[in-house]
Amino acid sequence: MFRSLSGLTTRGRCLLAAGVAAAVCAAVLNERDLLRVAVFVIALPLFVALLASASKVRIGATRTMLPERVPVGGHGEIQLDLWRTGRLPAGEILLEDGIPYALGSRPRFVVERLPQHRSVPLRYPVQPTLRGIHRVGPLRATITDPFGLCEFERELISHSRLVVVPRVATLWGQPAGAGIGTDDDGNIRLHAGQGEIDVVVRQYRQGDDLRKVHWRSTARRDEMMVRVEERPWRGGTTVLLDHRAAAHHGTGATASLEWAVEFAASVCLHLSNSGHHVRLVSEHGRLLAEAQGGPTRDSPVLDALAALQPAHERDITTGFDPGHGQELIAVLGTISSDSVHELTKCRPRGARSLAVLLDTPAWSGAISAPEHRSAASDESATLLRAAGWGVVVAHPGTPMSQVWAQLCREAAPGASLIGGAS
Repeated sequence: MFRSLSGLTTRGRCLLAAGVAAAVCAAVLNERDLLRVAVFVIALPLFVALLASASKVRIGATRTMLPERVPVGGHGEIQLDLWRTGRLPAGEILLEDGIPYALGSRPRFVVERLPQHRSVPLRYPVQPTLRGIHRVGPLRATITDPFGLCEFERELISHSRLVVVPRVATLWGQPAGAGIGTDDDGNIRLHAGQGEIDVVVRQYRQGDDLRKVHWRSTARRDEMMVRVEERPWRGGTTVLLDHRAAAHHGTGATASLEWAVEFAASVCLHLSNSGHHVRLVSEHGRLLAEAQGGPTRDSPVLDALAALQPAHERDITTGFDPGHGQELIAVLGTISSDSVHELTKCRPRGARSLAVLLDTPAWSGAISAPEHRSAASDESATLLRAAGWGVVVAHPGTPMSQVWAQLCREAAPGASLIGGAS
């Protein structure tokens, strides 16, 4: 009884107080007609409070994500199904579903009449601006009577999970010199027969052993070619993502880390859809996700990147080859010379190594134009090239397809600056 009275609004409490006052006056003045009015005025808010309290427990609801995975900047919907199971009528219902700011504004619905044993579908759109595992809810209902005398709040649904995956850009082509392309840009070829074991040849890179020069291919192509004993790309591709907080700049959806995550996701799905086995690892070589070759809708790479949080380590310390002998594509933020040494010291000479180096100060506005790139990115690019890596330096605002196209042309040492002077 007292729980029901706790739901009285200011109007209901004033009406109840007026009824009590009228009853006291009727007793003092010995007015029976006034007493009848007082009884009615007192009984009305009490009856309405009991009725609203009983009807609130007979309301059910469900929440459905349409779909359960939404890309950043995409469009999704959340459907609420509301129904009444009891015979008691339900008054006006105000629904409010809690969603984080990254999904949009908080939705509100007003249901005046709720039918019995028939669900009422309610939908509202979501347009996420930030990747992550977002909690939707709880769904709260405020039930009021037609007279506005009482209201009760109730939590109908607890939290649900909505996965916001990174945005994926459309890429074309394959890295030149990796033996996975079908055009004439591929510089690695297999040879068999004439008593010679199968060999793979590629262009000479600074630091290669001169004893591995393949003179027949050198004479045919009129450029220095060296022999590689391993078969690149046969074991798949490793994509390394540097997600250290200290290596990136910017905040929110425009941070350099978000650009790196989206680029890594685009590369992984592009290679996987092309039939290659792809491993996604962190800057320390820890396996984040793995995708078998072939097209797929629900990629484990996207789920892993959706939940990825910035790491708190300052430098890269692996102690082993992060690519495990496979071809390596590294998406790097700001790295020191020690971190470059960690990445390159265990890489086999025959394995192809490519890097997209983000000029991260540009993401924080510290650098206004690509031609004024930071000295740190230039130094890191120089060290990676000296170790035989193909390097592309990227700036914000540059299409990822353009960065990937430049990376595909990085068959020989040397880097290109996307969006600025070379």
